[in-house]
Amino acid sequence: MKRILLVFGLITFLIIACENKPQSPQGKSEGPSVPKVVVEKEKTEREPPLPPEVKIRLKKDGKDNYSWELSGSDVNQILKVNEKLQKKLGEQSR
Repeated sequence: MKRILLVFGLITFLIIACENKPQSPQGKSEGPSVPKVVVEKEKTEREPPLPPEVKIRLKKDGKDNYSWELSGSDVNQILKVNEKLQKKLGEQSR
């Protein structure tokens, strides 16, 4: 019976001793050091949007004359494409 009490007392002593936190050398109680985490967002370069799409239907007649139909969502872009076609195809027909 004495052995059981002695073992029980020893186990109790060890549990209590393990629960006490050791003091730091300066006597201050500091919490566990937590590593600082720095999160950096990846900077993504935004590409400029593509110009609006212009669809071209080019036609050539029997006399080697060209004509075309343009369609798209941006009128300014359609006019630019039309001007380019007039310059390029107008030079070839001369």
